[in-house]
Amino acid sequence: MLSYTVEDILREAAMKGASDLHLTVGVPPMIRVNGSVLTLGDYPKVNQEIAKSLVYSIVNEERAKTLEKEGDVDFSFILEGIGRFRVNAFKQRNSYCLAIRLLVNRIPTMDELGLPLVLKELAAKPRGLVLVTGPTGSGKSTTLASMIDFVNKTRRAHVITIEDPIEYLYKHGNCIINQREVGDDTSSFSRALRSAMREDPDVILVGEMRDLETIQAAITAAETGHLVFSTLHTKGAASTVDRMIDVFPPEQQRQIRIQLSNVLEGVITQNLVLRADAKGRALAMEIMVVNDAIRNMIRDEKVHQINSAIQTNAKLGMQTLDAHLALLVKQGIIALQEAINSCINLEDLKRYL
Repeated sequence: MLSYTVEDILREAAMKGASDLHLTVGVPPMIRVNGSVLTLGDYPKVNQEIAKSLVYSIVNEERAKTLEKEGDVDFSFILEGIGRFRVNAFKQRNSYCLAIRLLVNRIPTMDELGLPLVLKELAAKPRGLVLVTGPTGSGKSTTLASMIDFVNKTRRAHVITIEDPIEYLYKHGNCIINQREVGDDTSSFSRALRSAMREDPDVILVGEMRDLETIQAAITAAETGHLVFSTLHTKGAASTVDRMIDVFPPEQQRQIRIQLSNVLEGVITQNLVLRADAKGRALAMEIMVVNDAIRNMIRDEKVHQINSAIQTNAKLGMQTLDAHLALLVKQGIIALQEAINSCINLEDLKRYL
């Protein structure tokens, strides 16, 4: 018989300020706090029986079938009085595991997050493609949520979000906001994007561009006059552009370069870095605002020059990730080693220091 429930450990995890909870056979429940994985309380090690019971206590019949057939399943759920959670249940070595992200109920504003003014300018674009990139756990979803919230307060429009799973719940404000979850409401990002073209949207949020079909559909949506937000797990503006082009076969890449150069408006790369005072994490960002010079670089296969273009256009709100990391070190906000661990190019970081 279980001595604790998923609700019990999520309540304690939330009280300790955790961003994630992990349940894995052979260790006690673990949480991630400020980027570090720690043991949660005095719980015993999870065995196979406990793991299966905990997993099956939060999956419905349909998701259980997916888990058994595919080996993993994503979904979100709410616990009253505690919060919302994004879940990945998966199997490993014939046992069951849970990775649960604790979601913030209230969407923070761009000002509360300390986001620079140029991000508001990107969110105010009437059309085009705006990307937020970075590793898992870098705050991409929160940044995008704050940008959608900004749109909701400043524009009268129809917003469609396509997510897997839904993380933040938006309330209708100046905008009508419809949120679709992959799995429950649609079979895939690309299908939902194609469907969105018939739903009279002004703004579309695509939770993640995972494949060629979704990238192509997002570019097409931006070409046809919509403002499209999305994410990629890339590090830096230049690598983001390369990644989007490289997923296409060689014979299509020239056309994709042309299309992307016409619709891309900005790339924001971010990372959360442990503060020197150990009081949370600091946000480090690379910001590329696409101008005519950068459009030509994308079109003419000179993506390697993008970094130089960012460095010379600080007046437009641009900055490289390495420059921002160096600034955070100089301000005493983060330690040098943390900057080294998070930088894109170590030589560039040293030069900025």
